[in-house]
Amino acid sequence: MAHSYISTYFHCVFSTKERRKLITPDLEERLWPFLGGIARNHNMKALAIGDIEDHVHLLLSLPSTLAIAKAIQVIKGESSKWVRDNFPEHQQFSGQEGYGAFTIGISQKDVTVAYIQNQKEHHRQRTFQEEYLSFLAKHGIEYDPRYVWG
Repeated sequence: MAHSYISTYFHCVFSTKERRKLITPDLEERLWPFLGGIARNHNMKALAIGDIEDHVHLLLSLPSTLAIAKAIQVIKGESSKWVRDNFPEHQQFSGQEGYGAFTIGISQKDVTVAYIQNQKEHHRQRTFQEEYLSFLAKHGIEYDPRYVWG
């Protein structure tokens, strides 16, 4: 074969440090395009971005040369710095140390996009903690409850 072709989709979830409710509607309006720009600048595709006050969801497609750990590090690091530099009222803004990254197949892409875009509605019925634990269970990820929340 002359070329390599890959298809990788990750549903990524990370919270603000200590799950502080810092993502205001004004911040969100500017944060989403900025997150998309970070992805583009690093050859990722952000297919969906959604959030609620204390956490962010992204559906990312990554190139074969970029590990998911590096992708999340870049997105969290660059966005946290940008928020602190551009929103004086958010000097405490940063992401929680950990994150979740869950692979999805192409057949689940549209469902995942809809899920991410409906975060506000979704969280009227379920907390972030309940949501995150359900992702871990759905993907068969073992964890120690003492260390999930930092």
